[in-house]
Amino acid sequence: MWRPDFSHIEMQPALLRGYHRSLCVYSIDHRGTKKKPGIVLGLDRGGACKGLAMRVKSSHAENVLKYLHKREMKHEVYCPRWLTVRIPCKTIEAYCFIVDRNHSQYAGKLDDKEILKLIRQGSGRGGDCFDYLSSTIYKLEELGIVDKSLQRIFNLLKKTSVINSTAL
Repeated sequence: MWRPDFSHIEMQPALLRGYHRSLCVYSIDHRGTKKKPGIVLGLDRGGACKGLAMRVKSSHAENVLKYLHKREMKHEVYCPRWLTVRIPCKTIEAYCFIVDRNHSQYAGKLDDKEILKLIRQGSGRGGDCFDYLSSTIYKLEELGIVDKSLQRIFNLLKKTSVINSTAL
């Protein structure tokens, strides 16, 4: 959402029902390693998710889908699907990547202590988990979206990082 890395002609607020944003995917490459995995977001079943729908030129659609598959499906931890999404004034079909609960990188619902550990240790070729999480939080704030679960984790991370650095 904060770094789509593809050209789009329109972005609108969107609501996806039946799925929620969750730190539920172990990252073993982009934001972590196999020895020290990180944790990244996935759309997991249940609840609802506020975010963005991006429209691309029809002449670019095939290339954008290829790019997204290359970026998101390296480890096949997601199941791409066309899902109904509500944008202002109408309902559309949007291409979404839903987490595969049967995949070995699916973390499920972890406790805060484990999530914080994964965020602190997670660093890979795409950067570290803390930057990933903070970029997501700041983009959500910019859009006026409150994700209480992510915000709680982010606040805990900042609080415990200050305590840990002071204790050193």
